[in-house]
Amino acid sequence: MSFSNDGPIHPQQPETRLVTAGRDTEAQKGFVNPPVVHGSTVLYPTADDLHAHRGEYQYGRHGTPTTRALQDVLMALEGPQCADVGLAPSGLAAISTALLSVLKAGDHLLVCDNVYRPSRNFCNGMLARYGVESTYFDPLLGAGVEALFRPNTRAVLVEAPGSQSFEMPDIPAIAAVAHARGALVIDDNTWATPLYHRSLQQGVDISIQAATKYIGGHSDIMFGTISANATAWPLLAEGIRLLGVCAGPDDVYLALRGVRTLSVRLAQHCRSGLEMARWLQARPEVARVLHPAIESDPGHAIWKRDFTGASGLFGIVLKPAPQKAVDALLDAVKLFGMGYSWGGFESLVIPFDCSEYRTATRWAPGGPTLRLHIGLENIDDLKADLDRGFAALKAAS
Repeated sequence: MSFSNDGPIHPQQPETRLVTAGRDTEAQKGFVNPPVVHGSTVLYPTADDLHAHRGEYQYGRHGTPTTRALQDVLMALEGPQCADVGLAPSGLAAISTALLSVLKAGDHLLVCDNVYRPSRNFCNGMLARYGVESTYFDPLLGAGVEALFRPNTRAVLVEAPGSQSFEMPDIPAIAAVAHARGALVIDDNTWATPLYHRSLQQGVDISIQAATKYIGGHSDIMFGTISANATAWPLLAEGIRLLGVCAGPDDVYLALRGVRTLSVRLAQHCRSGLEMARWLQARPEVARVLHPAIESDPGHAIWKRDFTGASGLFGIVLKPAPQKAVDALLDAVKLFGMGYSWGGFESLVIPFDCSEYRTATRWAPGGPTLRLHIGLENIDDLKADLDRGFAALKAAS
């Protein structure tokens, strides 16, 4: 509850908290933004303070006023279930830190088959070498995942939706099963951010974001966040400390600057993304649009129940066409850059194929697939750009 001099006022909405949280203008000498603290060493005033490690900050790796400001904003965004937030130098570092914090040799991990491929590589590589076995499951399995649990199943890793194929797992159903079996649930929540999906309220124990994407918003930082509830935070805090995970002060500042405008940027990404998805549905070259906020999508009911918005990232399945024709489309567009990221102000397109690494499900969409990120450009200009690409596709087919 927020208060004014006249008494209590109504609780602030997330959009307001994004602007107000993590700011103390009096401590900041009147400046709106907190200072960027570049520092490793923190001095103690007395020997007694030094022996007791007494002080708000002890060492730069463990936090500064700048990191605390960002953590406060992210806690406000995540909601009341959030006990605290860890900061990492990349999204993948956030994922690997979370997994290493809750798993040990001999444990079993369940992984949704549509997770970010580098997450999968970490499970199959380092976790396997450290004696953790991973089992992949169909993203649409829901509560049926219970059949895959073992006595040593310690955690479940999900991504809703998957950032290539866009299936929508039923997180509350999976979480209910996991908690009944004593396991934690880890969610990669990069696609929607906690602004549109408060996954900790859906039963998730650890919520991860590649803040490189929408939190940063300007394609100029590598960053990750790891939010946890009261059950998981002690494990995560210990893992962060033992692994020495931290983020540089300038990237922390850029993430803090980016998060202030998250609500307006993400609203525009959502509007333009939905308009573009519906426009593509009507294109003769497109067999299917992969976007859970579209009514015809198999995951739409779950998205509508659990999410309050969508981002600008989705996929399309083209009708069968030769690779040279798809390449002609990619070479013809000018506003859509080809690059392996998303969440910035610019529109992007890449081809993708999940068939070579999916193991619990078969990826056979029936045609070439493209992943689109709809940026902040004018939507009519973007349609014209794709129209030029489709003309090149047709000419090369």
